[in-house]
Amino acid sequence: MNPTDLAPTAVPPLAFELPAPDISAWRAGNTGTEGVWHFDSGQPGRHVMISALVHGNELCGAWALKGLLDAGVRPQQGTLTLAFCNLDAFDRFDPANHDASRFTDEDLNRQWLDERIDALDTNERRRAAALRPWVTQADWLLDIHSMHEPSAPLLLTGIQPRNRALARAMRSPEHIVVDAGHKDGVRMRDYGRFGLPDGNGEGEGGDTRSLLIECGFHGDPASRTVAQDQCVRFLEQSGVLDAGTLAQQLPGWRQPDAPRQWALEVTGPVVATSSAFRFVAPYTGLELFEQAGTVIGDNDGVPVATPYDGCVLVMPSVRQARAGVTVVRFARRQVL
Repeated sequence: MNPTDLAPTAVPPLAFELPAPDISAWRAGNTGTEGVWHFDSGQPGRHVMISALVHGNELCGAWALKGLLDAGVRPQQGTLTLAFCNLDAFDRFDPANHDASRFTDEDLNRQWLDERIDALDTNERRRAAALRPWVTQADWLLDIHSMHEPSAPLLLTGIQPRNRALARAMRSPEHIVVDAGHKDGVRMRDYGRFGLPDGNGEGEGGDTRSLLIECGFHGDPASRTVAQDQCVRFLEQSGVLDAGTLAQQLPGWRQPDAPRQWALEVTGPVVATSSAFRFVAPYTGLELFEQAGTVIGDNDGVPVATPYDGCVLVMPSVRQARAGVTVVRFARRQVL
């Protein structure tokens, strides 16, 4: 590999066109936990939760939750919890330096182990402790995120077949990522019962479902449309509201179904050894490489190559590159 073939060291800024929503009317919550709203139908049903702003610069989910609250959406069965998560990070949001508001001390979406949360030694761990009772009681969870780079939406299911089946029933988006998470910490959607294997017995995953939707680039207004669409599909599948009520209360939120759905089974990450990691081309994700051994990057002087034929890149980005950070994941593709 010739060093001159590498993508430029400087990562060009991207235009941030999605404005920050005004959530001041909804900031207090109605639960005693700031930013958390909880509604009980009084009828039997699932405990359903939708979370946003786990990262303070990921605005699309905040727009979706604000829209649900503005529309007065309430569950017809079971309960519905809506959570604006990392409010301290969101308060620092600056579209000209949006990565700086991803978190305050550390990534909130890597803290979901009780021993980390119980330490209470960072802003994010204290916030996770405040959110934990709501996550613990939830049966179904949709966690709304966005991406460092422009890319098609991705729905992350974890490795449990029950979540993959839910993604298929939702019929959107087109690309479904089947992955085991990150080695540097546990995500909210893998916490507690959500991370347990399928089954109906005590101590197993049972009726839980948890999905994480990556809606596209943080600053792309289309990410808000994706977040709204996913909320409607998730709520319908959960049974807390029926399709007719959702269509009436949230007109225009549901988008056309994906023409097909692909499962991207993640086989492993590429972890940067330093901030010097570079790709050989400006990849944006979902690139398919037919031949094993195709060089895609340089990890501080060590070539990085695709490990097998038909390899797909999942969420490549060097914007957060430093030692220990995943800069891309490899996946095999098949029809969902």
